[in-house]
Amino acid sequence: MRRKNANTISQREGRIKPDSIAQYRRILRQTNPMQHIFDAAKANAEQETRMFLRAMSHVPADRLTWTPVPGQTKSALRIAAHVAVTAGHFAKMIRLKWMPTGDEIPVLVAEMREAELALTNLDDVKTLLAANNAAVLAAIDELQPEDIDLVLESSLGFSMSMRHIIALAGWHATLHTGQIDFLQTCWGDQEIHF
Repeated sequence: MRRKNANTISQREGRIKPDSIAQYRRILRQTNPMQHIFDAAKANAEQETRMFLRAMSHVPADRLTWTPVPGQTKSALRIAAHVAVTAGHFAKMIRLKWMPTGDEIPVLVAEMREAELALTNLDDVKTLLAANNAAVLAAIDELQPEDIDLVLESSLGFSMSMRHIIALAGWHATLHTGQIDFLQTCWGDQEIHF
């Protein structure tokens, strides 16, 4: 008996029946050519957040609030709070297709600082990071293919494309993972934590 090819268009149903995830992704790209960019940004945000949290898991409890230069540098907890709070702002920028400009910038920076300082334990930071990362993923899901070409002006002499903004959540977590790794070396932890 000859096996029916699952990749053919079913005349009765009028649709393609993919037999693999790779083929499904190819079909999806045909209907939404930007989907692979959106999927990559989401996967990167999830992966880099996991890597950040893995680095944080190696910070001893007695070192969470330690800083190399007291009063002038951030602790691991403060860095983690920054990553969590900022993820929420990335979600807002993506969802609203907005970038703060002019007088909004100092207000936003002050609000972020206040929110970061209000997070005083790691469990609250992890909870907020999970919620804000989920908001980033949901905001990316709401984008339409034509949104990828949007360019948002900052009023600070630079602009950012939506393609760049959706990649920032993952990149931002990566950047701060490096800071956590550096702090660990300051207290004598020379291991590479994967």
